[in-house]
Amino acid sequence: MSKRTASPRAWQRMLSGRRLDLLDPTPVDIEIEDIAHGLAFVARWNGQTHGEFPYSVAEHSLLVEELFGRIDPAAPAKWRLAALLHDAPEYVIGDMISPVKAAVGPGYSDLDDRLTAAVHLRFGLPATIPQTIKRRIKKADKISAWLEATQIAGFASPEADKFFGKPDSSLIQGLSIVIRPPIDARQAFVARHTALLASL
Repeated sequence: MSKRTASPRAWQRMLSGRRLDLLDPTPVDIEIEDIAHGLAFVARWNGQTHGEFPYSVAEHSLLVEELFGRIDPAAPAKWRLAALLHDAPEYVIGDMISPVKAAVGPGYSDLDDRLTAAVHLRFGLPATIPQTIKRRIKKADKISAWLEATQIAGFASPEADKFFGKPDSSLIQGLSIVIRPPIDARQAFVARHTALLASL
């Protein structure tokens, strides 16, 4: 009689006490406090940014949501919430620069997609959002990357233009990168999430 091979552990214990199965995530195991805490400690640009603290994915997400609102001022709160949560899976799988994600291959994308769907369902969004909304969020994400590149990651504007596209000046007017302690980023992320949920 052969012994059954046990599946390797694929769950992560969260500070909330939840156990999130990264390979088969369910909405019931997702809490906004866990997302905010994780994202506040995940550094964008692999930590290669100026400032006293790393520039976190939580800060980036807040900026993307703000930019999405400028791109589409009439967008309902649910799509602004989708913009805020666009990198939510990184609270458990971390952040990688785009060329590395591409090199890792479809496995990373599949994992990201499953986690995104679970996050969306947990907060009342469709598992997959419309392509028109995805494109606007992606545009906001690229503008955010341009701002980050030129303000805190050491890129000259022509180099950032080449990689991320030159943003419309009206969309970035008055915006500057904020680098705060992780606890401040976490609290700001949760507060914005709460405000958007209340508007649904």
